[in-house]
Amino acid sequence: MTSVEGNEPYLKVTDLTVRFPTADGLVQAVTDLSYGVDLGKTLGIVGESGSGKSVSSMAVLGLHDRRSAQIDGSIVVGGTEVVGLSEDKMRSLRGNSVAMIFQDALAALHPFYKIGKQLSEAYLVHHKGATKREARARAIEMLDRVGIPQPDRRVDNYPHQFSGGMRQRAMIAMGLINNPSLLIADEPTTALDVTVQAQILDLLQDLQREFNSAVIIITHDLGVVAEMADDVLVMYGGRAVEYGPCKDILTHPEMPYTWGLLSSVPDVSADTNARMIPIPGNPPSLLAPPTGCAFHPRCVHASKVQGDLCRTTLPELLPGVRGENHLKRCHLANPDAIYEAEVLPEIAPEIMEGGLR
Repeated sequence: MTSVEGNEPYLKVTDLTVRFPTADGLVQAVTDLSYGVDLGKTLGIVGESGSGKSVSSMAVLGLHDRRSAQIDGSIVVGGTEVVGLSEDKMRSLRGNSVAMIFQDALAALHPFYKIGKQLSEAYLVHHKGATKREARARAIEMLDRVGIPQPDRRVDNYPHQFSGGMRQRAMIAMGLINNPSLLIADEPTTALDVTVQAQILDLLQDLQREFNSAVIIITHDLGVVAEMADDVLVMYGGRAVEYGPCKDILTHPEMPYTWGLLSSVPDVSADTNARMIPIPGNPPSLLAPPTGCAFHPRCVHASKVQGDLCRTTLPELLPGVRGENHLKRCHLANPDAIYEAEVLPEIAPEIMEGGLR
């Protein structure tokens, strides 16, 4: 693994906990989350809506309201501790060393300002001595780099004059305009057709190779993970439930929730009458998470664990049968045997092939 200094990853998150007080109680959005991302590597964070994916990544950028969010733990970006950092210092880090591509480009881009002005502003904030002419030239350069045709003309367009795919490219250009070492992409292909999705993913991979950035891609699409990620973090109920190399997670998952995600992927090569196998039940309330393993109310394999452990005792995130680099949060003693016999036949083959590339 490539690191910043010694053996430390560029981004190191340790025991991150994020809480939001509300009128109904304390929302336990993220609990004791730890992971790392090296320069030149991609981490895929997957899970259902409400699992804590975006909340944890927004904490990395210091985007939570400090008056309401309760944040504990450690987030180190390029050797700088982010938790507790002053707003001025956080602002100098955000958009410069670390940047984010948001899910909805139309909502993230200001409708009243031209694309070029918004890109130029992102550049000028971190280059105090730069002129507006230099910033505009940089904006055109980045639009060209992300594949916007006629960038010297389109730089003066408004967001509504761009197609969905072009807006997403403009968001990527804005995120990369200051050559950040860490790029967080939150559902970057949502609402795009499959052809444009493939183009956006190829673009992100090309730019990562060019800039040697550490990349976090937040998604519910396991096909995207198979295509892009080096490591995968599976989240459920605000906690990490499985974490390890992408190939291991996709070919030898050891946590029933990950099995459920894989089984829910439609198999495009199967019989057209074949049905998907969804995970039963609903995600847990983060106001009152279940006791023990948060997934146990939905887990069809909980009965295979002796006693009442799944309901009463939170499993630790520990190395599984694949070694210390593959962690899983589960009480099952023989997940490999169960997976091979009961789950593997239902997995979409294109996901498996993607993970093996």
